[in-house]
Amino acid sequence: MTFNDDLKFVQATEFDTASPNYLVIFGISLTPKLIGILVGVLGLAGAVYVLINSVMPAWETFQQQQTKQNQLQEVVDQKKTILQQMETVKQEQAVSKQQQLQVLALFANEKTLDTLPLDLNRLVESSNTQIPPNAVRAKLRKYVPTGKAEPITDGSLGSLVNGKLKRSSINIEIIGTYEQTQSILRNIERLQSLLIVKDYQSSLAPEPATQQDKTVMPRVGPAPISTSFQLQALMPLSQEEVAAAAKATQPNK
Repeated sequence: MTFNDDLKFVQATEFDTASPNYLVIFGISLTPKLIGILVGVLGLAGAVYVLINSVMPAWETFQQQQTKQNQLQEVVDQKKTILQQMETVKQEQAVSKQQQLQVLALFANEKTLDTLPLDLNRLVESSNTQIPPNAVRAKLRKYVPTGKAEPITDGSLGSLVNGKLKRSSINIEIIGTYEQTQSILRNIERLQSLLIVKDYQSSLAPEPATQQDKTVMPRVGPAPISTSFQLQALMPLSQEEVAAAAKATQPNK
């Protein structure tokens, strides 16, 4: 082989190395760059396929569970609110019951009526402390209940009281000075039971007659007065008495 032939062989070899032959499909040469693009497209398509067929159903299931969880949380919150409201109602009922007991304690009852004569006599006698022997001594001269306690239905204490309270009346007469009588009435107002003073009347009390056989010490201090009034004790009606009073006030058909 000559030198020229060697040169042609080398040139032909370099040409073949620089310009390799590629696979041609539908007139398109599959170069490495194109193959890389196709592989990338196929990978993206596969990812989309997996997303649609696997990830999206799982996401929808997650969303459904999240919605269900939110609904359950709302139910729990509502129940908590109801429980809080129930607790508030219980506290309000307890306060209301306590207030009711405090109000009922202001009224009289059968027990306080039984001890009322003793209480009044104690109040009258307490006004006789530290007075001279020949001064006027206060006395409870009359204590007469008018009868059995009757429900209040005449509106004398307001229409709201009708059929809810009953009234027991006692006619009372006291002898004493004006200051003693005033002190006794103030002390009656301080009694625990709710009492009403009505038909108050006062007049000078007659002086005791002087007897010839006995020496009467002259009176010192103010003259005695006679005070009469009606003391009304108010008591709440029982449930049975409320029902009976309501029935009594209904017009006859």
